[in-house]
Amino acid sequence: MHYTALVGAVDEEAAAAVAQAIGRRVRSGRTERGWTLDELAQRSGVSRRMLINIEQGATNPSIATLLRLSDALGIGLPALVAAADDGASAVVVHRAGDAPSMWSSEAGGYAVMVAGTTPPDVTELWDWRLGPGDVYRSEPHRAGTRELLHVLAGSVVLVVDGTEHVLRTGDSAGFDGGAEHSYRNASSARPARFSLAVHEPALTRET
Repeated sequence: MHYTALVGAVDEEAAAAVAQAIGRRVRSGRTERGWTLDELAQRSGVSRRMLINIEQGATNPSIATLLRLSDALGIGLPALVAAADDGASAVVVHRAGDAPSMWSSEAGGYAVMVAGTTPPDVTELWDWRLGPGDVYRSEPHRAGTRELLHVLAGSVVLVVDGTEHVLRTGDSAGFDGGAEHSYRNASSARPARFSLAVHEPALTRET
């Protein structure tokens, strides 16, 4: 599942604009470092063909792919996927519905990164909705990453390094984002919603 679906409605024009912006940033970051497509592919673990499509704004990469690229380029996920450059503004406001989902499901689930910071310390704030029966499995993040999860509605089964933790409305958890983890809605009838903060310390660029 990819990030093209907007919360509440599909806005293909907005999603295409984000895809184009991501492509420009990936290409710019790669050329600034003097890397070929093959070098970036090797550093990120993303195939050369996928990189070509991303740089051309012709595909909608998954969260895992975007994380690999942002880590390899050392620019942080928020800066990579931002619809517009925020510059050095003291206050950055994002209106509801401005950001496209970066994950969506047939059951009505979605994940929207509603705010984020740039390196050296990268923090992301997410709004997640899991439809009935939804599950999202995350690849481990870079070492030192911490995640904070707060259940706003329903219940969420958090699995970290193979251990399940059942979180109900109002419950919260902090955990190692560098471990394999997943979020699951065990209900077959009701959605679940939670907020998620992800902190990656001292994200640096590779040279």
